[in-house]
Amino acid sequence: MRAFCLFLILMAAPAAAQNSLPAAHVPVNPQAETPARDIRYPGVMTLDIDATDTARRILGVRQQIPVSAPGRMTLRYPEWLPGKHAPRGPIAALAGLTISANGKPVPWTRDPRDVYAFTVDVPQGTKALDIRFQYLSPTETSQGRVSVTPEMLNLQWETVALYPAGHYTRQIRVRPSVTLPEGWQGVAALDGVARSGNTLRYAETDFETLVDSPMFAGSNYKAWDLGHDVRLNVFADRPGDLAATDDQIAAHRRMVDQTVKLFGSRHYDRYEFLFALSTELGGIGLEHHRSSENALPRLYFTDWANTASMRGLLPHEFVHSWNGKFRRGADLWTPDYRTPMQNSLLWVYEGQTSYWDSVIAARSGLIPKEVVLGEFANQAAFYQLQPGRAWKPLIDTTNDPITNARRPQAFRTWQRSEDYYNEGALVWMEADVLIREKTGGSKSLDDFARGFFGMRDGDWGTLTYTFEDVVAALDAVTPHDWAAFLKTRVDEIAKPPLGGIEKGGYRLVFKETPNAYQVSNDARSRTTDLSHSVGISISAAGAISNVVWDGPMFREGVTTATRIIAVNGREFNEADFKSTIKAAKDGKSPIELLVKEGLRYRTIRLGYTGGLRYPHLERIGSDPAPLDRVLEPLP
Repeated sequence: MRAFCLFLILMAAPAAAQNSLPAAHVPVNPQAETPARDIRYPGVMTLDIDATDTARRILGVRQQIPVSAPGRMTLRYPEWLPGKHAPRGPIAALAGLTISANGKPVPWTRDPRDVYAFTVDVPQGTKALDIRFQYLSPTETSQGRVSVTPEMLNLQWETVALYPAGHYTRQIRVRPSVTLPEGWQGVAALDGVARSGNTLRYAETDFETLVDSPMFAGSNYKAWDLGHDVRLNVFADRPGDLAATDDQIAAHRRMVDQTVKLFGSRHYDRYEFLFALSTELGGIGLEHHRSSENALPRLYFTDWANTASMRGLLPHEFVHSWNGKFRRGADLWTPDYRTPMQNSLLWVYEGQTSYWDSVIAARSGLIPKEVVLGEFANQAAFYQLQPGRAWKPLIDTTNDPITNARRPQAFRTWQRSEDYYNEGALVWMEADVLIREKTGGSKSLDDFARGFFGMRDGDWGTLTYTFEDVVAALDAVTPHDWAAFLKTRVDEIAKPPLGGIEKGGYRLVFKETPNAYQVSNDARSRTTDLSHSVGISISAAGAISNVVWDGPMFREGVTTATRIIAVNGREFNEADFKSTIKAAKDGKSPIELLVKEGLRYRTIRLGYTGGLRYPHLERIGSDPAPLDRVLEPLP
C-alpha cells in the first residue's frame, strides 16, 4: 500500500523540465551607420529655432538636412558632450519629432540599442529631409537644469538639433538662426550675425563650432569690454542686478590681462563671457573655445563684499580656452557626439585649470588673497580628512562624470566625487613650488603654462596630448622624475596632497573661527560646514547635506536624510548649535539632539568634546614664502 501511494504522488508531480534558455538574435533595427569619417558631408543644413514660448519653456525646431541619395540614413541626437565629459545629451526632452521629404511624411525608427539614433529610409528623388520637433526644456529643477525663464534663455545648440551620422561633426555645415521674444538681446560666439526683427541669423559654420558656441539671451542685458578682444555679457533677472561698479569691472579686466600674460598667447579671435545673474536660471559653468556659459546668483555685483567665494568661476572657464579646448587629452577628444569619451587626463584639464583660477583671481584682485588662502586651506583639510582616499585613487575619480553624473551622494567623503578638480589643483600647486625650489625661483609652473598651452598663438583648433607629453613639457622647464611624481599622486593610493602648502611656506592648522573663504561660501550656500568638528554640513533649517564617513555624527547613525529639530531641548538654529558644540569642550556640557528621519524621531546624545574646528593656512617664518610669490601679479 505504501509503495502504491508513493507511485500516485510521483504521477501527480509535474515532470522535471529544463529551464528556458534564450538564444542570441539580430535586433529588429540593426545598426546601419558606419564609424565617423573625416570627409565633407554634402550640402548645408539649416537650423531655425523658435525661442519665443518662454512661458512654457518650449523651443520649436525646424531643421533641413540635405541628402544625396535614397536609402537608409541615420540621424543622431548629440549624446557625448564636450565639457561635460559624459553622455549627457537630454534626449528625453525631445518631443513631437516628424520627418518629411517633398511634403510627404517619412517614417522614422529609433534604434533600441542606441536610443540617440533615428533611422529613416530616404525616398527616391529626395533632396532634403524636413525635420520638426520641440525641445521641452525643464520647467522645474526636478526635471533637470532650468535653461529658459521669462527673463532669459541659455540656448545650447546640441539640445535642438539632429545631425547625419557617419561624418566628423567638423565636416557638417550648418546655417543657424534663432527667433527671440520681443525686445530681447542675444549673444553667441558665432560669426556673421544679421538681425531681422527678433530673428538672429548667423553665417554658415560647421556643426562642431555651432555646438561649441551657445547663446545667452534676455530682456535685461549689459556688456563691458574687458580688453584683449574679450567681452563680458551679463543677463539678469532684474535691471538692478546689472549695477556693476567701475572697480568691479576693473578687477575683471585685470583677470583677463593676467590670464593672457600667463599663457603669452590667445587661442580665440574674440571671446564672449556669457554670464547670467539669476535665481531662476539653473547654475552653470561650461567652457567653450571662444565663449563660456556662466550662471551665478543675482547678488554677484550688488553684494560684492559677500560674493568672493564664487568669483573663481569666470577665470576658471576662461583658462579652459587654453587648457581643455586648445590643448585636450587625446582620449577625451572625439570626432562626433556618438563616440564615448575617456577622461584619464582630467586632472590636467580640470585640475590645473582649478589651480590657475585661484591663482589668477588672487593676482588680479578679483578675489582677495586671504580668501584664496582660505580656499586652499579648505581643500587641504578636506583631503586630509577624506577616508575614501584609502580605497579610491585620484585617477578613478575621472570616471565620476560617467558613473555618477553629479547625482547626490549618500557619503561623499567615502565615495569620492570628481576630486580631479580640487585634489588635482593641489597636485599642481606642489609641482609649482617644487619647480620654484629646484630653480631658485627663476622658473615656475607659469613656464609650463606658456610652453604647453601657450604655443601656436592664434590657433583656435584643438591640439591633443598624452601623459608622456605632459611629463616632457615639465622636464623642459626643469629636470625631475615627473612621471613618478605624477603617477604616485594620481594613479596610486596616496597621502593627502599637502606638499604644495608645506613647501610653499605654510602649514594647515585648525581654529575655532572660519576662514575668509568659509565665511563667504557658507553665506552663499546657506549652509554651515562642521565637517572638521561633528562631521556634518547643515542648513539653516537643520537639514543635513553631508555626513563625514566615520565621523562623530556618522557613528550615531545620521545620514543626509536626517534633520536636526532641536538642540538641548530648544528649537534648532545654527548659532545655538555652534555655541553648544563649543561649550561641550569642557567635557560636561551636553549635546543632545532631537532628530527626524522620515516619519521617525529619536534623541542623540553626542559624545563630542573637540569644539569647533575650521581649517586655516598659517605662515611659517617671516620672509615672502613661495606660495606668496605664486599669488603675486605678473608684471
